[in-house]
Amino acid sequence: MAVPSDEPTPLASPLLSSVVDAHLEELVALRRDLHAHPELSWAEHRTTEVVAARVEAAGWQVTPLARTGFVADLGAAGPRVALRADLDALPVPDETGDPWASTVEGVTHACGHDVHTSALVGAALALSAAEQQGLLPGRVRLLFQPAEEVMPGGALSLLDAGALRDVERVFGMHCDPSLDVGRIGLREGPITGAADHLDVRLTGSGGHTSRPHLTEDLTFAIGKVVTELPAILSRRLDPRAGVSVVWGRLHAGSAHNVIPSTGRLGGTVRMLDAIAWSDAEKLVPDLIQQIVAPYGVHAEVAYQRGVPPVVNEQRSIDLLTQAVDRVLGPEGPVTTQQSLGGEDFGWYLDVVPGAMMRLGTRTPGGPTYDLHQGNLRIDERAIGIGARVLAEAAAGALHDLAPGSTHPG
Repeated sequence: MAVPSDEPTPLASPLLSSVVDAHLEELVALRRDLHAHPELSWAEHRTTEVVAARVEAAGWQVTPLARTGFVADLGAAGPRVALRADLDALPVPDETGDPWASTVEGVTHACGHDVHTSALVGAALALSAAEQQGLLPGRVRLLFQPAEEVMPGGALSLLDAGALRDVERVFGMHCDPSLDVGRIGLREGPITGAADHLDVRLTGSGGHTSRPHLTEDLTFAIGKVVTELPAILSRRLDPRAGVSVVWGRLHAGSAHNVIPSTGRLGGTVRMLDAIAWSDAEKLVPDLIQQIVAPYGVHAEVAYQRGVPPVVNEQRSIDLLTQAVDRVLGPEGPVTTQQSLGGEDFGWYLDVVPGAMMRLGTRTPGGPTYDLHQGNLRIDERAIGIGARVLAEAAAGALHDLAPGSTHPG
């Protein structure tokens, strides 16, 4: 497979592509700056300030959100579409060793949000140029969203602020380090899974391991919860929902010969289906109580509702496919599979139609990294590609919503 060039293709809109091309070095520098100064969810103060200043300088009307993040608007009349990027980093140490590695101990952009944000800034510059030339048949709103990495996600704060008011279609993207740069993964229907947090605290009368019959064997009960909850859910929820319970934290006791009186375990509950997701919130705590009851152990269950699946709307996928084809040619769009990863972009699609795409970030022939890992590296050519596709998607969607208007370029 040929390595894609940063030069605009004949299929791409000349105006939108030329503006992104003119700012490629700036966009890469912005991504590296954001990567070097990552901020956790709800603490994206510097990120918000830096990005908002650049977008406002390009002619967008910036409206800060209550805590962090901002909304930016362009255009005075006509239909409105929205583009979204997320701002927050993860509590993961940076292991890349790159010159622009994180300067914040224990925090890094291990999910590519620095790429999403930089690409959306590039799209903002291109769309501003189109609007100034009278080639944008409507209005665009940018959603620079905080706190995607925590449940139930910062998307809800934007909905509460009315960020999707009058928006007729919304688009977003997510880095995919398993997909080569120059490829965009698309899928109609669900593309991510629902995800919830589960925290369980068990208490009982501890004692000596030589006399378990005189105690409430809490450690044994924890083991039962760990193994039996996933098994029972596979029989109580539709197996087509793809329910997955994975434990990430477990603690009980500190000595070999002592049955502890307290213990905790935590994990995630994920599934592919929104109907099963609506049932899980009540079912999971009830099942845990039933599992521990024979051992006399008391369970306090905190089930935190997370995010619904991202369900891509058909027409929005059609528009994204056309946008990718204009930027990268017919080999650019590729079919991708639904994952169990959670994404709060799903909250937006509960309100308005839209779609999320997967942005290829792997250098062809290079290593495959994984998200949420400190060694994540991306091929920075993806920034310009993402910017062009987002700009084309917005312009194409406005053209679709306002028949008879002129597409930029």
